[in-house]
Amino acid sequence: MLITHDTECALGILVDLLNTAPQVGGYEQLADLTALDGFVARHDISELDAVTAADLAAVHSLRGRLREIFGASSTEAAAGLVNTLVAAVNATPRLTDHDGHGWHMHYFAPHAALADHLAAELGMALGLILMAGERERLRRCEAPDCARVFVDLSRNRSRRYCDSRTCGNRMHVAAYRARQRSAADDAGVALGVG
Repeated sequence: MLITHDTECALGILVDLLNTAPQVGGYEQLADLTALDGFVARHDISELDAVTAADLAAVHSLRGRLREIFGASSTEAAAGLVNTLVAAVNATPRLTDHDGHGWHMHYFAPHAALADHLAAELGMALGLILMAGERERLRRCEAPDCARVFVDLSRNRSRRYCDSRTCGNRMHVAAYRARQRSAADDAGVALGVG
């Protein structure tokens, strides 16, 4: 699957936004305008005016709608949600070559409100994933105590954890220890100890 740089960036913003929700980390990671400004700066979101309290509330609402798309039960359901999201913000595709990024497509109106900007860009990125028949790349971490999401961009769609260094290592260590306990129990039974 060919994913353009812009789409990959949008998917990164999507994942980061979804993983700021209280149900993921146990607290609201976009709790105030300072946190929202940090999110905007971290992702170098362009063509924005200053964010306001209304933007914060709208981004929280958008995050919930994006989570619904991410977790939809079928491609048809996800497509319907994407269509509704993008239509609500009147996405306006246009070519631009700002900041040395070369020609690329923006789907939001210049100086759109942050939530509208994100809805257009992230909705279109999700639409491109759905259009390519790759909905299974939208995943939740398989670690039982993790609620994070990710987009599996591996060649063979084999990624299972949000982060191989944290959840992945933790789950591999737990599986190793379970195998060791099982082997010890089996050895004890064989010796008549268990």
